[in-house]
Amino acid sequence: MKKQLLLILVLLTGLNAFGQDPQFSQFYAAPMYHNPAFTGSGYAPRMIFNFRNQWPSLSANFTTSVLAVDHYIDRFGSGIGLMVLTDQQGAARLKNTEISGFYSYQLNLVDDHFLRLGVQATRSNRGFNTNGLTFPDQFDNNGFNGSPTSDPLAGIQSNANFMDFSTGLLYYNPKAYLGVSVHHLTEPDLGLTNSAEVLQRKYMVNGGLNIPLRDPSGLGANSDKEFVLIPTFLYKQQGKFSQLDLGAYVTYSPLTVGLWYRGIPLKKNGTNSVNHDALVALAGFRFDQFSFGYSYDLTISSLGTSSGGAHEISVAYQFEAFESERNPHVRRRKKALSCPKF
Repeated sequence: MKKQLLLILVLLTGLNAFGQDPQFSQFYAAPMYHNPAFTGSGYAPRMIFNFRNQWPSLSANFTTSVLAVDHYIDRFGSGIGLMVLTDQQGAARLKNTEISGFYSYQLNLVDDHFLRLGVQATRSNRGFNTNGLTFPDQFDNNGFNGSPTSDPLAGIQSNANFMDFSTGLLYYNPKAYLGVSVHHLTEPDLGLTNSAEVLQRKYMVNGGLNIPLRDPSGLGANSDKEFVLIPTFLYKQQGKFSQLDLGAYVTYSPLTVGLWYRGIPLKKNGTNSVNHDALVALAGFRFDQFSFGYSYDLTISSLGTSSGGAHEISVAYQFEAFESERNPHVRRRKKALSCPKF
């Protein structure tokens, strides 16, 4: 979800505060972050890096980095993974560091139809630092006067360490996938101040459809190029906030382009304005085991384009499968999960 700058003001006024999570526009390129059931979906050792800089024109911008590694163990029908996330606002006034372990198990329903169940355990450290902030008693009719503050919250540095748990379910076949996940199952208390700071439970539903297109080269089935249209969506809800990412990307290997809309046009937010957030454009490429994507969020909310939107990159490398996994039967089965990637 989009994190609100008002969170700092809420903390300073001592009212109840509720944590929210960072978001990625390239949600298909951060599969484990959105649903632990995607763990091992590359069917070979895989490494993924995601970076997002949101509202770079503001001094209170948010930057988020995620590094994830995972692998599928064919012998046990299971995926295992590890993820490290760092997220901070501006000069680290609000900072979050997470280390997560993942496990998924795959069931073969019939032919090329599969069901996956995933779980995630996270150790999280969240910090809040008021050093460098200004307070109401430092302002007069002429603006900021630079005088010392007597606000009791000045200089506070607070940290919270806690465990967090998530789970997810994923159905897929060679043409489509649909996933559901629930994060922050225990709704942990962040404990940064004396007020209630609950990390509210987050629900996600996402899916995609793989639509083959006619090869413009005229070579048809004899061409090695992948040419597909993949409509995708991601719906998320956390507390009273909800959001829908809806769009599609086209791959004509090795190139990929895409366009998304984020928002819920029929829903109004607290200011009675329509819940529009951003338009997202993507360009990327995939070459052998390496893939790269860049996207830009054009802000269409009341915040406006002066925020600088958001820049996001994703980099992934999928290693060669182990020798024991290179038999034809395994290769045929592993082609099933082809939708949620470039």
